Amino acid sequence: MDPEAARTARESLDLAFHMSNILDTGLDRHTLSVLIALCDMGLNPEALAAVVKELRREPPSSSSMPTTLSSIP
Repeated sequence: MDPEAARTARESLDLAFHMSNILDTGLDRHTLSVLIALCDMGLNPEALAAVVKELRREPPSSSSMPTTLSSIP
């Protein structure tokens, strides 16, 4: 990517992140970047929004909890 294109992409992400903060979406810059890239690849933005909402609604699974040595029998 040439420097001008990189600068434009960074500015666009900065603007999108600023709008995201104003709308209080709770998305971090990296997540927003991934979602924008998926939209650029042709994924439906409304479907992506539904997935994000659903993932936020689900409680964390117990399998994702870190295992400590003290919890091993």
